[in-house]
Amino acid sequence: MPQRLTGKTVAVVGSGPAGMAAAQQLTRAGHTVAVYERDDRLGGLLRYGIPDFKMEKQHVDFRIEQMEAEGTRFYPSTAIGEDISWDSLRESYDAVVVATGAMVPRDLPIPGRGLDGVHFAMEYLVQSNKATAGDAVEDQLHAEGKHVIVLGGGDTGADCIGTAHRHGAASVTTLAIGAQPPQERPENQPWPVDPKIFEITSADEEGGERRYLASTVEFLGDEEGRVRALKVAETQYNEDGSRTPMDGTEHEIPADLVLLALGFTGPEQDTLSEQLGTGFDRRGALDRGEDYMTDVDGVFSVGDAGRGASLVVWAIAEGRAVAKEVDSYLEGESRLPAPVKPSDHGISLSA
Repeated sequence: MPQRLTGKTVAVVGSGPAGMAAAQQLTRAGHTVAVYERDDRLGGLLRYGIPDFKMEKQHVDFRIEQMEAEGTRFYPSTAIGEDISWDSLRESYDAVVVATGAMVPRDLPIPGRGLDGVHFAMEYLVQSNKATAGDAVEDQLHAEGKHVIVLGGGDTGADCIGTAHRHGAASVTTLAIGAQPPQERPENQPWPVDPKIFEITSADEEGGERRYLASTVEFLGDEEGRVRALKVAETQYNEDGSRTPMDGTEHEIPADLVLLALGFTGPEQDTLSEQLGTGFDRRGALDRGEDYMTDVDGVFSVGDAGRGASLVVWAIAEGRAVAKEVDSYLEGESRLPAPVKPSDHGISLSA
């Protein structure tokens, strides 16, 4: 428990790494902090977005228990914007921290998108994580015995690969529209820039195939409306820098389950915009200043909701940073320590 209580109240919306980091610091500063989470369990992306084989949930549970002992209050299964409106939340608390993440997935609107068996990656991962936690998941997406295609080569795609292997998939293939990155650091990316080089994740080491310069042209279905294959063409780079499928290179790849892991476009905007009147930048993230405050007084944006989809280390760093700014907003100054950004160590971790 903090040594003193300020009498000020803060609502943190979202219990992912950014929200948890902010809430813990603000509680330690003496504020009364309530964390709202729309899922049935706390942890956000750490709970349902990352598989257990990559991060065991006991670590999340330990931090929650620690924070509860310190005085942070948690309210799971509470959707702000639906169960409680954003404007009423703002009226009830001295400050609000929006840490909802950037969970709107990037789609691939090509012919056949509506076929059964074509799903966003997070649909698949969330269901799998719930099943691993012991929940009964009705009509669970499962890869057992199926030819699985993963579109997108980031962390989310790697989590899909590892999960599909554990489900007993017949095959797992990852398709990337771009060229394979170089094996060594490019000359135009000198230290301390984090270079874009070819990497083999732990999920890749478990098996599967990776194909580059592969442009998905169409999802092909059977008579029952289920996906049966992808029509893929070789990617060609045009003079203007755009990428298009190369004519005459089309071919089919068998597929029973297609997972779209193409990144995220930002936080869900509707209720925030309608109920609070917050603005959004060109990337779809909440518009905010250097002090993390949005254009609504007393409402702050942190983590993926404000910076766009990024890494967990950045979410934690921003959570600690926004806590200091909120504390200063409420008290005029802050005794919280200045956070150390990941890039302060000479490593660029920007999205």
